[in-house]
Amino acid sequence: MSRPLATLAGAALCALHAPHALAQEVDVFGAYGDAHSVESPQHFALELRLGPYRPRIDSEFDGTAPYRDVFGNKTRVMVGFEFDWQALRLGGVGSLGPGFGLGYTQMSAGALLAGESGRASQKTTLSILPLWAAAVLRVDAVARRTAVPLALYAKAGLATGLWWTDGGSGTSRDADGVVGKGRSDGWLLAGGLMLDTSFIEPSAARDLDNSSGVNHCYFFGEWMWLDLGAFSPGDSMRVGANTWLGGIAFEF
Repeated sequence: MSRPLATLAGAALCALHAPHALAQEVDVFGAYGDAHSVESPQHFALELRLGPYRPRIDSEFDGTAPYRDVFGNKTRVMVGFEFDWQALRLGGVGSLGPGFGLGYTQMSAGALLAGESGRASQKTTLSILPLWAAAVLRVDAVARRTAVPLALYAKAGLATGLWWTDGGSGTSRDADGVVGKGRSDGWLLAGGLMLDTSFIEPSAARDLDNSSGVNHCYFFGEWMWLDLGAFSPGDSMRVGANTWLGGIAFEF
């Protein structure tokens, strides 16, 4: 099995903690399931992310709320992923390196009827694709050196948000023919807490590392400040959000 396929298979086993991962092989000399228990080299992390998302579009308007008027107060969901290169090991404290991520969210509602009350049956949608590049600091000394399976991390970097609207027949245009799409540049700041799942069954975690190269599996929660449109306020739509999210992360 190729290394990428083995890594993906290991990630699935890590998320499920399948009972059969505990099995030991037996030959004429007895059980040998833990013959190779040294942790494999660790250089990267992959996060799968999910959380509520409500863009701050209305924050730039005084007395009006065009986003709320069209899409209401319902919070949508953003899904995404992030890939980190743990370029520097900071002694036994943690790691530092660049991370690259993206997310996606979409909201839809019946189009408002111009000059009338009510909505059309035709849907209008807004899609947002945030992308970011950030420095990622992970502090995992506690999880590595003690029985407390917790790690902390912080992120800071640049971000951009691609957005586009669809009135049911492709990208929308306003009355002046302006295409309903754009880009909003800004910042990303985030911090979170990670729970190392290895404590659930250490021998299974070692077997997973030996077979697939997945060193650790974490469940994590994060608070994210995504200020998209900060670089050109008034000229670009503020499609970022301040929100929390959670997910699962794999280090390999």
